[in-house]
Amino acid sequence: MQAVTEQSSVTQLELFFDLVLVFAFTQVDELAAHEATALNMLRAFLVLAIMWWVWIAYAWLGNVVKADEGIARLAMFGAMGAALIVAITIPEAFHDMPGGWYGPLVFALAYLFIRLVHLVMFWCASAQDPQLRGQVTRWAVGSITIGTTLLIIAALNHGTAQLWLWIAAVAGDMAWTLFSGNEWRVNSTSHFAERHGLIVIIALGESVVSIGVGVAGLPISWPITVGSILGLAVSGLLWWAYFDVGAAVVEEHLARASGQQQIKIARNCYTYWHFPMVVAIIAMSLGLKNVLEYVGGAEEHTLHDALHGIPLFALYGGAAGYLLALVGFRHYATRVVLWPRLAAAVVVLALIPLASILPAMAALALLCAVLGVLIAWETVRYAEPRDAVRHGTAH
Repeated sequence: MQAVTEQSSVTQLELFFDLVLVFAFTQVDELAAHEATALNMLRAFLVLAIMWWVWIAYAWLGNVVKADEGIARLAMFGAMGAALIVAITIPEAFHDMPGGWYGPLVFALAYLFIRLVHLVMFWCASAQDPQLRGQVTRWAVGSITIGTTLLIIAALNHGTAQLWLWIAAVAGDMAWTLFSGNEWRVNSTSHFAERHGLIVIIALGESVVSIGVGVAGLPISWPITVGSILGLAVSGLLWWAYFDVGAAVVEEHLARASGQQQIKIARNCYTYWHFPMVVAIIAMSLGLKNVLEYVGGAEEHTLHDALHGIPLFALYGGAAGYLLALVGFRHYATRVVLWPRLAAAVVVLALIPLASILPAMAALALLCAVLGVLIAWETVRYAEPRDAVRHGTAH
């Protein structure tokens, strides 16, 4: 295995690995859209958390050993194959379909395989690093036990017991990782930040796909054109909120930090705060898909129909949740609170009652307007520090 250096960048194999996540996000979106109930939204959230843990595990591994060199390449392909099986089985994660293998157990066992490959690779990578070996050992004792054993037991149960076992598996795994120690390694801060920026791009890509899926098979019309542009504008504004300045600022603080403080920034800002960002974007994708179905006239909807219930909360709540996650992401690294984004998130949530009585396209336009005002205000208000960050003149 070849170690990653500070100058390393994301490998082509890691990008190839991410294609499985593209498919998985689509599957989660379909799972959420299948039944618009709070219980089904919880199931979709739990599945997304599992897929996030798959991705995050290999993001950290890829920052220690080069993913496309030596045995690491074979491990990545093996994990990728198992991750594809997990993604394919998402519709059966909680309920087995007639015929074929027992879906929930296939999901759990494929996930176990992914985690074991990851553990073996980290174990080998830490052979000459006693500190990292100790961290891997502590993490594995609880994380593998909680995150996979409970999921396998859940696969053999049904109903409420199954759901609680899933919740325990996800929450326990995340909590154990948080408290198991701060002695991991970040060999390349640029690679680490780039890797997480790419997963945000993938999630935003899913929001764009949802726009297309919402009007697939429908004849083009002015409502579809306007609705699609509005949806793309919302996704673009979310992209701007992350990549214009925020990502670079946090990456700079990650690079300046050292020792356990660097690990804490990497873990808390990226592993934990990026998760609600992705959840929020996928939720918003569900809302965008429904809006486009409405404006396109699918299922006998008209332009006057308002978006209600879970699709509306997903659209507006997703946008607000994304802004709040960005605030947490920036605050942990810099101790700066982005008050305009907090205010914008509150405004978005406060507008939900109004949006519920507006036509779906008007509700989407209103959300786009709020986000547009936020981005425009930040661009003008923070013009000088923004220019310094973007063009390398900050001190």
